[in-house]
Amino acid sequence: MPVITFREALGQAINEEMARDDRVFLIGEEVALYNGAYKVSRGLHEKYSTRRVIDTPIVEESFTGIGIGAAMAGLRPIVEWMTMNFSIQALDQTINNAAKMRYMSGGQFTLPIVFRGPNGPAEWLSAQHSQSLASIYTQIPGLKVVCPATPYDGKGLLKSAIRDDNPVIFLEAELAYGWQGEVPEDEYLIPIGQADIKRPGSQITLITFGKIVKLVLSAAAELEKLGIDAEVIDLRTLRPLDEQALINSVNKTRRAVVIDEAPPICSVGSHVAWLISNRCFDILDAQVELVSSEDIPMPYNHRLELAAQPSIEKILTAAKRTLYI
Repeated sequence: MPVITFREALGQAINEEMARDDRVFLIGEEVALYNGAYKVSRGLHEKYSTRRVIDTPIVEESFTGIGIGAAMAGLRPIVEWMTMNFSIQALDQTINNAAKMRYMSGGQFTLPIVFRGPNGPAEWLSAQHSQSLASIYTQIPGLKVVCPATPYDGKGLLKSAIRDDNPVIFLEAELAYGWQGEVPEDEYLIPIGQADIKRPGSQITLITFGKIVKLVLSAAAELEKLGIDAEVIDLRTLRPLDEQALINSVNKTRRAVVIDEAPPICSVGSHVAWLISNRCFDILDAQVELVSSEDIPMPYNHRLELAAQPSIEKILTAAKRTLYI
């Protein structure tokens, strides 16, 4: 099986869907002549021309609205936000138009559109460019929210998102674009709404999503050195959430730690922690722990930036609390 990068996997997904369906097009800042800010769209402009790979001005609300209108007219746009931090400029279009149009029209319109770009902290990006906005979009009825952690998941989920008749927020990660993984040459899809067991275990469940899956797997390996068998659940899709996969795992292990790189207040992680506490109350042997970023704007200083985010040490400390060791 070929080993490719996350950016290459996403590029393959877009290319395959554009070749399969001529209604699919890509629009956003620097997606065409520059091959994308993170080179996800490398080669697509040369292959499909300006008619289907479209550079835009730096006006997120404008090209987001163009994409929504195109979806209402029967096309299947992929809107690239250079970063989810910039998507804030287009919240009105995304929340009040894309998310609600199918419902408000009584199904007369479908909204087959994907909004994609990097989410969450990277390095040295400071407070305004390090925000994890997953919970904002996950809160909105009418949107689906996907957040893959590996090249394999990224390609399979992006293809499913492009084929979906509903608006999908597709959360990527700047630091993950260069990560490598095995991706089949044959076509495959991963269903939206299905979590994945990245590491089976029997004594404690570690639940997370996005790029910090890699960090959590490293923490699970450290727990193994202590004789603790940890199961790692990758949510992959935040809305709809695969609640049954979480319940099944926690019913087996009786302990859970949720890890989310967003601050703790009203985050996806805090919702998942509540869900487990509520649905698995009678089976839990310990309180559910939440490991999150600190409740502060992200510092620019790199040591402080790292200290503000989840770490292996923080995950181990939380896991030990649930195990009473």
